[in-house]
Amino acid sequence: MSRSVLITGGNRGIGLAIARRFADAGDRVAVTYRSGEPPEGLFAVRCDVTDSEQVDQAFKQVENQHGPVEVLIANAGITKDQLLMRMSEDDFTTVLDTNLTGAFRLAKRASRGMLRAKKGRVVLVSSAVALRGESGQANYAASKAGLVGFARSMARELGSRGITFNLVAPGLTETAMSEQLSEEQRENLKSQIPLGRLARPEEIAAAVAFLASDAASYITGAVVPVDGGAGMGH
Repeated sequence: MSRSVLITGGNRGIGLAIARRFADAGDRVAVTYRSGEPPEGLFAVRCDVTDSEQVDQAFKQVENQHGPVEVLIANAGITKDQLLMRMSEDDFTTVLDTNLTGAFRLAKRASRGMLRAKKGRVVLVSSAVALRGESGQANYAASKAGLVGFARSMARELGSRGITFNLVAPGLTETAMSEQLSEEQRENLKSQIPLGRLARPEEIAAAVAFLASDAASYITGAVVPVDGGAGMGH
């Protein structure tokens, strides 16, 4: 059956690949975007996940267009990489506000309809960095690691109401962000990945789609790494 699906940060990269995957499966897909242009062929609403009022308004628009959100994919995120001694407090808190507190705002708002329906799927996009750490990314790693504790707490809190919370932890992926790396940086990072290449956004989308499917109805509180083996053992 066609479901109402909301993907945040769905206008490019991993988020857009996830949106296309659900749309191709026949779901009613909505995406949020903060900047840039909305993607063609998808219902898009502008939303900054650091603003609770904007989050609420985005949900209202999606609910009016597609009905209550049944599947939430919290993908919106930012980076402000810097070594600790050079990282400002604003660099740290801004990343956490978007990546972690943003997911809290989204899940809290989505839970209204899911609790009434007594079912729902929430998938949070974490990162391999959350599990293994990375120099210069203390803020990003902390925000993405925080998602694990948040999702597992929600899995316990809302599991009895038929709502699952899971995470994917992508490794370095072929997106506009990774294209900003120098060739030397890319080769160095690839050397740390057992499969010897970066992920394709569609590979992340496949894992997200599985966790949101009926096939994963008995999976909750799980972290699924999609990182080519880079984070093994974490």
